[in-house]
Amino acid sequence: MVDLESEVPPLPPRYRFRDLLLGDQGWQNDDRVQVEFYMNENTFKERLKLFFIKNQRSSLRIRLFNFSLKLLSCLLYIIRVLLENPSQGNEWSHIFWVNRSLPLWGLQVSVALISLFETILLGYLSYKGNIWEQILRIPFILEIINAVPFIISIFWPSLRNLFVPVFLNCWLAKHALENMINDLHRAIQRTQSAMFNQVLILISTLLCLIFTCICGIQHLERIGKKLNLFDSLYFCIVTFSTVGFGDVTPETWSSKLFVVAMICVALVVLPIQFEQLAYLWMERQKSGGNYSRHRAQTEKHVVLCVSSLKIDLLMDFLNEFYAHPRLQDYYVVILCPTEMDVQVRRVLQIPMWSQRVIYLQGSALKDQDLLRAKMDDAEACFILSSRCEVDRTSSDHQTILRAWAVKDFAPNCPLYVQILKPENKFHIKFADHVVCEEEFKYAMLALNCICPATSTLITLLVHTSRGQEGQQSPEQWQKMYGRCSGNEVYHIVLEESTFFAEYEGKSFTYASFHAHKKFGVCLIGVRREDNKNILLNPGPRYIMNATDTCFYINITKEENSAFKNQDQQKRSNVPRSFYHGPSRLPVHSIIASMGTVAIDLQDTSCRSTSGPTLSLPTEGSKEIRRPSIAPVLEVADTSSIQTCDLLSDQSEDETTPDEEISSNLEYAKGYPPYSPYIGSSPTFCHLLHEKVPFCCLRLDKSCQHNYYEDAKAYGFKNKLIIVAAETAGNGLYNFIVPLRAYYRPKKELNPIVLLLDNPLDDLLRCGVTFAANMVVVDKESTMSAEEDYMADAKTIVNVQTLFRLFSSLSIITELTHPANMRFMQFRAKDCYSLALSKLEKKEREKGSNLAFMFRLPFAAGRVFSISMLDTLLYQSFVKDYMISITRLLLGLDTTPGSGFLCSMKITEDDLWIRTYARLYQKLCSSTGDVPIGIYRTESQKLATSESQISISVEEWEDTKDSKEQSHHRSNHRNSTSSDQSDHPLLRRKSMQWARRLSRKGPKHSGKTAEKITQQRLNLYRRSERQELAELVKNRMKHLGLSTVGYDEMNDHQSTLSYILINPSPDTRLELNDVVYLIRPDPLAYLPNSEPSRKNSICNAVAQDSREETQL
Repeated sequence: MVDLESEVPPLPPRYRFRDLLLGDQGWQNDDRVQVEFYMNENTFKERLKLFFIKNQRSSLRIRLFNFSLKLLSCLLYIIRVLLENPSQGNEWSHIFWVNRSLPLWGLQVSVALISLFETILLGYLSYKGNIWEQILRIPFILEIINAVPFIISIFWPSLRNLFVPVFLNCWLAKHALENMINDLHRAIQRTQSAMFNQVLILISTLLCLIFTCICGIQHLERIGKKLNLFDSLYFCIVTFSTVGFGDVTPETWSSKLFVVAMICVALVVLPIQFEQLAYLWMERQKSGGNYSRHRAQTEKHVVLCVSSLKIDLLMDFLNEFYAHPRLQDYYVVILCPTEMDVQVRRVLQIPMWSQRVIYLQGSALKDQDLLRAKMDDAEACFILSSRCEVDRTSSDHQTILRAWAVKDFAPNCPLYVQILKPENKFHIKFADHVVCEEEFKYAMLALNCICPATSTLITLLVHTSRGQEGQQSPEQWQKMYGRCSGNEVYHIVLEESTFFAEYEGKSFTYASFHAHKKFGVCLIGVRREDNKNILLNPGPRYIMNATDTCFYINITKEENSAFKNQDQQKRSNVPRSFYHGPSRLPVHSIIASMGTVAIDLQDTSCRSTSGPTLSLPTEGSKEIRRPSIAPVLEVADTSSIQTCDLLSDQSEDETTPDEEISSNLEYAKGYPPYSPYIGSSPTFCHLLHEKVPFCCLRLDKSCQHNYYEDAKAYGFKNKLIIVAAETAGNGLYNFIVPLRAYYRPKKELNPIVLLLDNPLDDLLRCGVTFAANMVVVDKESTMSAEEDYMADAKTIVNVQTLFRLFSSLSIITELTHPANMRFMQFRAKDCYSLALSKLEKKEREKGSNLAFMFRLPFAAGRVFSISMLDTLLYQSFVKDYMISITRLLLGLDTTPGSGFLCSMKITEDDLWIRTYARLYQKLCSSTGDVPIGIYRTESQKLATSESQISISVEEWEDTKDSKEQSHHRSNHRNSTSSDQSDHPLLRRKSMQWARRLSRKGPKHSGKTAEKITQQRLNLYRRSERQELAELVKNRMKHLGLSTVGYDEMNDHQSTLSYILINPSPDTRLELNDVVYLIRPDPLAYLPNSEPSRKNSICNAVAQDSREETQL
């Protein structure tokens, strides 16, 4: 076997390890070659070129020196003309020869020598192989004409008085000025506007023309009128201005020919300059020019960055931004990459906006455009996403890049960013304020299912209004609704407040109740001085401090309010106390429709209630004294709170032990083990003990685990919530979590069905006939349309179809454009809807920001547009806490100790409370809840005026039928009952129609025809409904579904619903009113040493997913 080691040659010295460490100097000296770079720049010509041309600063100095020489030569020419005595006679020799003094000749010769030498040197340095290109240049020819005669006169003294047209150096000065401006921009690394450069060139061209004409006329008239420079100036101005007085005119043919030549040159040169100036002006109108540095440093401005500017977005921003008094002096700079459209240009030309809004066409990714907008001096930068694009992820990517570019260019500029997809939110966590559209959208849609019209409530709170909408309307509900819509959220420090200063050291619920009772303001939250977290209704255990920041709902902020003391007589008329002693306190708690068990602060034991009603006095108590409400204590009795288990489910107290065990085995309370995207807030909610297989999530298909194929087969105890969406995105997480929050009783948890496509068969299979709510999410694929407002066409028509097929179904719809809300549940012949349309137009003409608020679907919370929440981002510039409060209300964020939004319904057993103030006291004294508004439903009332008419055809016919029947009975008293029983109902109806037609008289013929037409219309409508119902039932039978739950005649067309935010204390409660509550966090009352029964069950079952939560 051959020895391999002996066959391998040894490494050369340069590759040995020792040589690599110590180095081999001999090898390095042998192989290294020294290379010199840029040898071409070491030549004499290249060094001169570097100094005269390439180097910006030295070249700028050369240009400035050349410009000064040309101006000096022109000045010497003027001095020569002024010093020369005009000689008598008309000889042509006066044209070619002049009187030039020796010193003046010496100066002109020196200037000519320097100028000619510089011109030849620059021509040599810029020579590129074509000598004629350098010689035939106009500047070079002018330089030869003005400099060579003076140089020749050095060697030929008789030519010293030869006339040389030195005044033509003004054109060389203009050329040097243009080059000097270019070098100036290169030297200071800043680019002035092209408009400024073009205006400067135009002015210099005009001056050169006038100066040339002055000097030429003056020289040629030496043999004529012998005009001086001033007369020549006067003649030129009069001639170029086309005035032509005629008092000064040229006499010689040479001067006349020169004037003709100069006019021809002006007619050629000036239009070209004006055309370029007009073009640049038009381009500047498109691009918007610049926002000057001086204005940026002396005046305040904000920058709005958008990818495409629509008129709706612009008006929403301007109306909301300038609604605040302290922002009236701010300027708005719009930075948009697209050209301004016609509508936006027309609006920005209005004097109210033209003085405060500046449009710049440019990109936020370019530092030059950010510099034009003076982003580094801006007070804030708003970056909005384009929701009209089909690919919303791509739109988010553009928004992220804009935010990064602005943060890189202006690190200290506050950023207000709007993002569409929640999974992209973590890329812009550095922004000061972020609004994620899908988060807010799905959270509001979810709360709309359990707290009706939550979307309308939030929309009204984040819009700036004075509450003057609808005050001229004859409808009482429109007046109340419009006045209460002016309520907004404000803040003030406790010790500086007149509203809350007296409640220092008192409990939060005590301060909230008495502030509402005394001033009509609703205290909803506080924030400690040393803590950034806002607490909504921290509960009766929270003690108010002097440095706390109070957040309250009111028509206006306290600083803009005036306080008037009432007379003592008026105070004496108010009862001093509503209470009859501690022994008469109520013992039952208030149970909200979605809340957990709460306790009486004055009671020492936990008692369950029998339903979601307020405590009602017994019959015996009514005979003794009037029902009373417990007082709101200044400091809560903490012992009564700690002895109760507030995490216990109300539904468990009412179930049997077997049902309780099965319920506990099915559900547990805890945090979701997985988060769908980065940045989602962890929420304590109801969870299943075991993960459900993916195959079981298909409701319409059976699997090996179950054989159900429709919602009815599952046997759900509660009604369904159906979500019709295009895709199951990450934002759907924010829809599910509020519906599964820990404070909702298990008996009220509604099954959620996600419907990705909504044909009739799928709707019937998913249980639409017994669904509580159906949520229709706006489709992303319809966002982009040829006409902007047509983006909602598919959604509106589909919802209208659902409304016609399932009239009793509660449908909640999201639209892209708020203006399309008028098409929801559209009735072409409904007079009441037409009257509301007229009211909306009147409010829009008055300048209202909430003109659409009186549309019945919006007022009832059946429809909303996410674009209406754009004002939340704009309002955060003045109220930096609005996004946090809104997220807490919607359940997007959960802060320990902060309450949550819920609701309760007023039943007949609760009407004894009578007024909103007594309800406020009852809630604060029993459960610590703080009411913030009322959702009221009432029937539409008939009005006699033409503008407010609403006729229900069914009610009219029923009334007329009853009258006709009574009239028929009175005219036929002698007829027997057997005769009436012989005719069936249809027969009797036919006879009534025959009698009505037979009683047609001449006086009432018009009224009778109108009645017949309306009755025929009613019959037609009923037949159409029956036809639709028959269609649905036949389809259900074909699919093998039961038709028992299908309600075919339940129509809610005769009712209207609206919201009263923070109504006055004397507002009367009505039956079926839904009261919005902010309920304290039940987890805040848990004792630290004694864990609750629910937590123990949750931890025992789900200990693999998450450790025990400690709050």
